[in-house]
Formats: sequence, C-alpha cells, structure tokens
Amino acid sequence: MVEFRIDRRSGVATYLQIVQQTQQALRLGLLEPGDKLPTAREVVEATAINPNTVLKAYRELEREGLVEARRGLGTFVRKSLGSTPTDSPLRGELSRWAARARASGLERDDVAALFSAVLEEHFTEAEQHVTKGDPA
Repeated sequence: MVEFRIDRRSGVATYLQIVQQTQQALRLGLLEPGDKLPTAREVVEATAINPNTVLKAYRELEREGLVEARRGLGTFVRKSLGSTPTDSPLRGELSRWAARARASGLERDDVAALFSAVLEEHFTEAEQHVTKGDPA
C-alpha cells in the first residue's frame, strides 16, 4: 500500500501531492491494477490533512481513469502508468548518482533542479527531433 508524504513547504497543493505520488507509484509499479488505495480516514490519520483534500485527490485520479471508487469497498487502481520497475538497472544508476550528489554537498532542491534541467534538455531535444521527423 502507498504511504503519502505531504510537504507543506513545497508550494504544491496537498491534493496534487497525493495525485502526483499516486501517479509515481503507478509508474514505478508500486501500485498495480486491483490494488486498493488507503481510505480517506487512513490518509487523514497518517498525514493530518482534511478528509475533503483526500477525496478531492481521489476524484482527480478517478477523472483521469486511474482509479475507481467502489461504494462501500474503497478506491481501487484501474490501470498502471509507464513500465519502469523498481528493480530497473536505471534506478540503481540514478540512486548511485543521487548518493554522489548528496555526498558532494548538494541539497535536495539543488539535486532536483539539476535533474530537472538535464531531463528537460534531453527530452526536449528528443521531442524536437521527433517533431521534425528526424530520428532521436
């Protein structure tokens, strides 16, 4: 089962944090079709957020077709996203890179900014080649 972590200083709306964390768990294969999400009450107890915030996040996930609410039973995953298993060799490489970044004194926000910049550079470049009909 997924455990939500709310960062009140992130500037990201709480319900969006839940949506994003659920999407990430789906991409990594931590959640699979048929899995049950924690109840709103369980999320509230673990995170001390308003129950309506949890319900708003679950409604958004349902609108996206990722989960479905079953009256009296809970909210269940309908489909997965991506295909990156948690035991992927790429995850290991990225984990080692993150450890080196931390050991070199970079803060979490610095690492996130660096990773985002490189990700943007590589994926924007690849998307431009695809748009032009060039091989990436």
